[in-house]
Amino acid sequence: MIPIQVAGRALAGGRLPAVCAPLVGRTRAALAAEIAVVAAKRPDLLEWRVDFFEAIADPREVLAAAADLRAASGDIPILFTRRCEREGGQPIALAEAGVPALYEAVAGSGCVDLLDFEMGNDAAHVAQVRALARRHGLPLVLSFHDFQRTPGEAELRERFAQAQRLEADIAKVAVMPQSTEDVHRLLGATLEASRSLAIPVISMAMGGLGAVTRLCGGVFGSALTFAVGAAPSAPGQIAIEEVRAALATLQRATSA
Repeated sequence: MIPIQVAGRALAGGRLPAVCAPLVGRTRAALAAEIAVVAAKRPDLLEWRVDFFEAIADPREVLAAAADLRAASGDIPILFTRRCEREGGQPIALAEAGVPALYEAVAGSGCVDLLDFEMGNDAAHVAQVRALARRHGLPLVLSFHDFQRTPGEAELRERFAQAQRLEADIAKVAVMPQSTEDVHRLLGATLEASRSLAIPVISMAMGGLGAVTRLCGGVFGSALTFAVGAAPSAPGQIAIEEVRAALATLQRATSA
């Protein structure tokens, strides 16, 4: 089980899972108010979901917002994510062909510490984002999300393995369970991937049924969980205070 590395250091001191809080403000003013609340709760990582940002098609506004967040985040690293609409993201006023250029500009700004990009995007775009992440020395999360179902065991294993084949630094799989059996299958695939792959893995089952994975995922090898600092970015996310309390209880029990 491998922790996420940021700037040569293990996130959360190597504790699994580290805790990430999303930022979903639609304007610079809204983001500024949001990060003031969220950063004070000291998550291990902040995720800027730029697909929520109304001015996403204006590079100057995006870079200005990124600089605002960097200044307000203190020493908390920032994960930059444009979640595509196909995998649960917001509709954006930016053509898909322009998304790699957005990543290039933000990566080159020095305002973010990691990038997230869906591995199911156009293969040329995945290659572009992977190359720019390497060029700027930023870890790359290659992710897969299914908001409708939980794939079978073989497909879950393949999604984790695909991220490694595509030279991701971190593999992420998020699914929507329809049964307790789906949750069990996701956790089993996570455990197998965490033991067999050479990169950290992140996983979660979304919605109410999957909420348990946000609390116990680290036991099965998930390196990161997402918790609400001010507003959620996906169904089933739990308040950061409650996540921290549950993780502390689990960690005490499993280390006894």
